Amino acid sequence: MANVSRAVLITGCSTGIGRATAEQLATRGWTVYATARRPESIRDLAGRGCKTLALDVCDEASMRAAVETVERAEGAVGVLVNNAGYGQEGAFEEVPMAEVRRQFETNVFGLVRLTQLVLPAMRRQGWGRIVNLSSMGGRLTLPGGAFYHATKYAVEALSDALRFEVRPFGIAVVVIEPGPIKTRFGDTAIESVKSLAASGSPYAAFNALLAQKIKEAYEGPMGRFAADPEAVARVIERAIAAERPRTRYPVTFAARFLMGLRRWLPDRAFDGFLRTQFPVSAAR
Repeated sequence: MANVSRAVLITGCSTGIGRATAEQLATRGWTVYATARRPESIRDLAGRGCKTLALDVCDEASMRAAVETVERAEGAVGVLVNNAGYGQEGAFEEVPMAEVRRQFETNVFGLVRLTQLVLPAMRRQGWGRIVNLSSMGGRLTLPGGAFYHATKYAVEALSDALRFEVRPFGIAVVVIEPGPIKTRFGDTAIESVKSLAASGSPYAAFNALLAQKIKEAYEGPMGRFAADPEAVARVIERAIAAERPRTRYPVTFAARFLMGLRRWLPDRAFDGFLRTQFPVSAAR
């Protein structure tokens, strides 16, 4: 396998998990192509051993150009880390359809198309790794996150189908399922709730509580269970270096605990648990 490319293409490297993964892998000797929608946001990664590219997962031409650049230089994208994504939060009824579509375009359709683009060269070389960043939110659903959770459930399902289909070609598909991670993800989620604020909304109290709960998950008492993005980066490296990686890697105690709780509790029992966390009365 001397001629097999193990070059790593990572999306969403401007902050958080993507940036930490790019730095971790470059430090450990991997050939890393760190990408972001705004290339100026990752310019400093060039000084840390990464090659940097512009890549917008909502733009076909941008994705094609990035993949072609890596393939010209390396022969193939050996490892694709589909990390780009964000969380759209807010009451189901009030999220505009334009925001719903943007959520799916970023978190699902971009991941799908980029994976389609790298697979032919992976198949030709007989080796590859597809790493899809899901979430504990791909295995359980919390109030206020209907569309974010829907995208992560989609990532889980897509990964399961893809894993079976590409295994004969020497390609492994891995799902990473982080719990709360100390990044700007929480800030983005809170801003998405605030952007929906409207006077007289029947969900005003719910949205206010939702923003509070998101903040507490990262900064309050529950924040002590949140991990740094470097913890996820180390798990990603372990997965892509393994000869036979596991199909799923939960990250953080909170993820393992809540996914285990959801697995064993019936729907109504889990709803009852959630009502203890979201004690909001209906407003008509």
